[in-house]
This record gives sequence, structure tokens and C-alpha cells, in this order.
Amino acid sequence: MNQVKKCDLIIKNCSILTNEFTVQEDMSIAIADKKIIALDSFLQISKQYKSKTTLEGKGKLLMPGLIDAHMHTNQQFLRGKITDEYPMIWTRIMVPYESNLNEDAVYKSAQLSCLEMIKSGTTSFVDAGGSYMHKVAESALQAGLRATLTCSTMNTGEAIPSSMKFSEEELIKQNKRLYDDFHQAGEGRINIWFSLRSIITCSPSLITSVFETAKELNTGVQAHMNEYTNEISFCLEHYKKRPLEFLESLEVLDQPFLSAHSILLSDNEIDIVNNYNIKIAHCPISNSGKGFTKTPTLLHKGISIGLGTDGAAHAGLSLFDQMKVFKSLMRAYWGTPIFDPVVMPSKKILEMATLGGAKASLQEQQIGTLEIGKKADLIAINLNQPHIQPTQNLVNTLIESATSNDVTDVIIDGKIIMKNREVLTLDEEKIMFESRISAAKIIQKAGI
Repeated sequence: MNQVKKCDLIIKNCSILTNEFTVQEDMSIAIADKKIIALDSFLQISKQYKSKTTLEGKGKLLMPGLIDAHMHTNQQFLRGKITDEYPMIWTRIMVPYESNLNEDAVYKSAQLSCLEMIKSGTTSFVDAGGSYMHKVAESALQAGLRATLTCSTMNTGEAIPSSMKFSEEELIKQNKRLYDDFHQAGEGRINIWFSLRSIITCSPSLITSVFETAKELNTGVQAHMNEYTNEISFCLEHYKKRPLEFLESLEVLDQPFLSAHSILLSDNEIDIVNNYNIKIAHCPISNSGKGFTKTPTLLHKGISIGLGTDGAAHAGLSLFDQMKVFKSLMRAYWGTPIFDPVVMPSKKILEMATLGGAKASLQEQQIGTLEIGKKADLIAINLNQPHIQPTQNLVNTLIESATSNDVTDVIIDGKIIMKNREVLTLDEEKIMFESRISAAKIIQKAGI
């Protein structure tokens, strides 16, 4: 007779999204020591495991937590501010706003970001960096989220105020301090990377130092890349090379690099991305105002792509919204001209929002799919709703119809973070109240 083993949590009688991005019904999940230890029928799991806690999963789909591969917690208070604004929003709105942030505002902004992500089904995020990033780390730890964080790195640029620019030495010191204080904090939930805010705002010497320091510490580098036409023009004028060609000339691409946005890529730059195994994060809604990503070509070459929101200033932190818009954009721009209705399959989009984000943050061995041995980062979707059922293809319906409000439960590292839409790690009412006050003060101070 087999001995019944103890586990921490069993979710019974649910459907699951498999690692092949198909749906398997009448399943149960056993979790212990923060990991998935069994995926089977409830009958089989109940014979093998006894748990401290059991959740009823009937009428729910269990799927990997969504991973926001590029966002800005610092910009949470800019929601609705940049829409319908003329260029350049970076210099007219975002720079004045960010340069007036203080430690308390960053903390409240980060708390609000974490709250929104949890309620949207996002379990892990990659922050592009801003001010007072230690407060973002503290917020993520408190919320129970998984995060990849970095400092904003800029040392040049006429439009950048002195309060946002530092010497090369100080920038490296700031990011190393963040690394020393928080890398692998929360029993591995927090990872600290290095970054370039953009090639325009970083000197060649700083770029080299950032990559060298990240290599010494065995961590990654991320940057906004090929997002704007003026960025391309700057590189061609100053370096006679396009952005990724310039980085290649500096011989720094022999280590993990996440290229955010990556809209305006030349064929040669796509080859560079492929040759150096660079990971890409597309932000569909934000990117749509700047151009159309060459995603079908990138995927054809086997390049890994994650999806990001680019922060609440652009469209909120819902990756469900991003997936929905992304499918329509790809179908309209790439599919319609060549009559290819499946130019961007729903399965592939779901993969980008989960496993693609895990690869972007170098964590695909731990998260991104529901598999035995991986971290128990997962979300539950309420399927018993008129906009979802009946469905002839649930994966398609997730992309076409599901929303953030359909997320009922969130589990990270095997811990229940949200249950029946109630966030258990954060005080929602307090955060909402304090955020409104803090946001009003910062917007007034920035004069925007």
C-alpha cells in the first residue's frame, strides 16, 4: 500500500492549460514546497496526497501566471495622461513627471501597480527601471509577486534634467547597491538586472560598463530598443550604425539581453537578435502608436518574444487586453495583405504572455508553464460566464473574450495571493485612497 504524502495545497476538479497550450479537463494539482508536485485526476491525487488546504476548482481554468515582460511601476500615476497627446510625450510629460517623484510617491505607485497586476492575473513582472527602485522591491516583496528590477540608467541627453542624470560611476554604484540589497530576496522572487534607459541617454562608455558589471554579477541587461525613429536617426548620425548594430560593435552582446519594444528592426538587426539569442518584449498597445512589430518574421526565425504593458500610462497593466489587441493588430497588418488568417495563432499569443515572459526574464526553467517541478505560479479563470461559455475552443476564447476581471485566484510560490478576487497580501482600500492623494500632489508639482 502506497503511503499518503503531505502537501501544502491541492486544487481539485479544474481544467488546466497544458505546457502545449491546450486545455485538459477534470484535473487536479498538488503543490508542496512552492512547486507543482503532481498533475492528475483528483481521484489519483487524493490517493497519493493529503493537503493542509484544498481549493475547489470546478468551473475554473488553471493556467500559468501571466508575465509582464516590460513595464514601469514608476508611471502608475500617469494613467490617462498621455493618450491623445502630441509628441514628444517623453520630454513634455514623462520627464517632468519622473523628475518630481519622491520616495513616498514611488512606494505608493509601486503598491498600486502590484495591486493591479495581481487582480489582472500577472504573477511576475520586468520593471524597466526608475527612481527609488528599492521601494519597488519592497512593494513586490510585500505583495508576494515575482519581479525583475533595475535602476533607471542615464548620463546624457539635453532633454534630461540633472536630477535624473548621474555619473557613470554613481549609476553603476546605485544599481550594484540595489543588487546587493535585493537580488534573490523573497527566497528568489526578486532578481536585479542592469539597464540602459535608451542608447540616446547613455554614453558608449556607460553602455560598456553596464554590460561588464552585469556580466561580473552573472545577471541580465535590459534596454528600450528600436522604439522611436529619432533613436534610429541618433545612432545613424553619431555611430553610422543602427541601435543593435551599434551594440554589436561594442562587443557587449555575448550575455543575456532583453530588448524591449523592438519595433523598428532592420533585417540585419533581426539577424543580430537571432545570432546573440537576444530576448524581445513587445508592448502591443503602446507600440501601435509607433509602428508594427515584425513578430511573424521574428517567430519564424525562432526568436523568443514576451509581452509587456509598458506601464499604466499607456493602457493599464492587463495582459489580457494586450493579447486581445495584439491578435487584431497582427491579423490586420500582416495577415490581411497576404490572406493569412492564422498569422498569429491564439496559442502562440498565450505562450508569449507566459513562457515568453519567463524566457525574457531568464526563468523558463522555473515558471511560465504548469509542469511538475516548476514553481507554483498560477492563476484561476472563472469559466462559468456568458462571455466565455459555451465555447468551441477555450484557448481562442481566452484571447477573444476573457478579461482581467475573470481572474478569481492567484497563487505565487505556492502561496495564495488572491482568493475569490480578494487580495490577501495588500490593503486594497488603503492603497487606492493614498494613491489618489499622492498622484494629485506629483502631477501638480510636475506642472503637467
